[in-house]
Amino acid sequence: MKGRSILAGNLRRLRLERGFSQEVLAADAGVSRAHMSEIERRQASATVDLLDRLAMALGVELSEFFVRPGPGAKKVKALPVGRKPSKKR
Repeated sequence: MKGRSILAGNLRRLRLERGFSQEVLAADAGVSRAHMSEIERRQASATVDLLDRLAMALGVELSEFFVRPGPGAKKVKALPVGRKPSKKR
């Protein structure tokens, strides 16, 4: 497995485990949602500075992005499409 694939898979897994949309995580890390999507789809690279900001936004160590998945690792389910309904006040 190549480094970009490992990074992309771990970034997506960590983001979904925490319930962040690409849009929210991108805003927290100071990057466009389109660039976030490209990184997760292995179509773009991320700088170390961006990885630092993503790790901080996700509350993880930078090294978490480079952990190889185990042989029995499950694929992460995507979040539901669309925005969450607003809560009534």
